[in-house]
Amino acid sequence: GPSDFPTLKKYGLVCTMTNTHGLSSGLNNKKIHTQCLDKIRTAIEATAEYKFPNVITFPGNRRGMPDDAGIENTVTALKQVVGLAEKKKVNICLEYLNSKVNHKDYMFDNMKWGVEVCKKVGSERVKILYDIYHAQIMEGDIIRTIRDCKDYIGHYHTGGNPGRNEIDETQELYYPAIMRAIVETGYKGYVAHEFIPKKDPLTSLAYAARICDV
Repeated sequence: GPSDFPTLKKYGLVCTMTNTHGLSSGLNNKKIHTQCLDKIRTAIEATAEYKFPNVITFPGNRRGMPDDAGIENTVTALKQVVGLAEKKKVNICLEYLNSKVNHKDYMFDNMKWGVEVCKKVGSERVKILYDIYHAQIMEGDIIRTIRDCKDYIGHYHTGGNPGRNEIDETQELYYPAIMRAIVETGYKGYVAHEFIPKKDPLTSLAYAARICDV
């Protein structure tokens, strides 16, 4: 979090995504808008101060709520903070997660939902965190989605599927082709590795970096 930012700056590191509120209870719940938005504002201010790029947010779980109502509530919340994000030049990124394996009942589990939120907010500072591991579980068709939705994606996460482990030859996603597709869209941001290594972490990270160096 922001308390660690001075240390990151000292060593020339970048926090590519600043944390805000929890993922199971979020912006689709009007009752906690104030609580969530306070955390988002605080994160935007700190992120801007250290010239980092993004803060993360989540709609939360469905809990029986229809998708269109979740979109409406999430858009209502984001419109209250998007002005600050624009002023501070910080992106607010909604994360796409799978509701099949890891995050049961999570609302933003299909790309159409997130794109609709971005369109309704109508700001270049509201984007999607496209987690490739989660997207593969829910919808697949990764490269086509990256190309079709390039204007709405502000950040990427990697992970091998199944298992969310190394992105090597032990899993089904071919990351060199995925990375080439990302580069071809003109994307200039970060791709963050979020896999859980089975092997030596630094060795796995170095190998992942080589795989993604296209």
